[in-house]
Amino acid sequence: MITTSNLTKYFGALGAVQSVSFSVGKGEVFGLLGPNGAGKTTTIRMLTTLLAPSSGSASVGGYDVIADPLGVKRSIGVVPQTLNLDIDLTCAENLEYHGRLQRMKREDRTSRIEELLHFVGLREKKDMPVEHLSGGMRRRLLIARGLMHRPAVVFMDEPTVGLDPQARRMIWGLVESLKRNGITILITTHYIEEADALCDRVAIMRTGKIIALDRPVELKKSVGQFAVECLGRYDVPRQFFPARAEAIEAGRDLCTDVVVRDVTLEDVFISLTGERIEG
Repeated sequence: MITTSNLTKYFGALGAVQSVSFSVGKGEVFGLLGPNGAGKTTTIRMLTTLLAPSSGSASVGGYDVIADPLGVKRSIGVVPQTLNLDIDLTCAENLEYHGRLQRMKREDRTSRIEELLHFVGLREKKDMPVEHLSGGMRRRLLIARGLMHRPAVVFMDEPTVGLDPQARRMIWGLVESLKRNGITILITTHYIEEADALCDRVAIMRTGKIIALDRPVELKKSVGQFAVECLGRYDVPRQFFPARAEAIEAGRDLCTDVVVRDVTLEDVFISLTGERIEG
């Protein structure tokens, strides 16, 4: 459903995205993980036809992003990081407006609005202006808007940024429901546990390049099963081991305040780049 080959974007001399290649299958949740400036949002902007690539190629839903941008736009839904809903309109009116932009028939718009408001848990807020919604509710309405025209592929750019844990979990549930219905999702996130929980595969980006790509479990196995970390001592590198007993033994000699835990995707990133992911 998504294919890129040596996708590249330069802004002057700055290579924001450099020779990025990957593919995403139908019904797959694919994550882009990395620090600010890694190239995640720029990649999404090219795949959604908002930016023209400097070189390379990409197709979404079978449509080339350069040769057939309208075909791409008809087949995708976008959930942006920015809460760009019309706050003066109600929930239903925001969806109605988007449906009209997508040239949906009136009867289809009406039934789809009811269906989506139920799906995101906002049916009782149907006639409430967006300005009165909480941050989590607005995020859910953004997802409903992105799904209004029944896209085959959905792009989500930091869909849970700034939300409390309960609201984030609700968004996770929506993503899992979309996956069960066969919708392909490309998601960017700073939250490592989010990528681990939701994504079938994860690409780790740094300075515009993909430096690792695999299933989360395989990425973690690539550095080890258990991590040894000195609490409050960022000058002491983390160490990784295949067995807990080895990790515990090494921790005794490492420092006095030590923790032994399961390896995370953050560990993978730090192991590969030496940088800590920051939101």
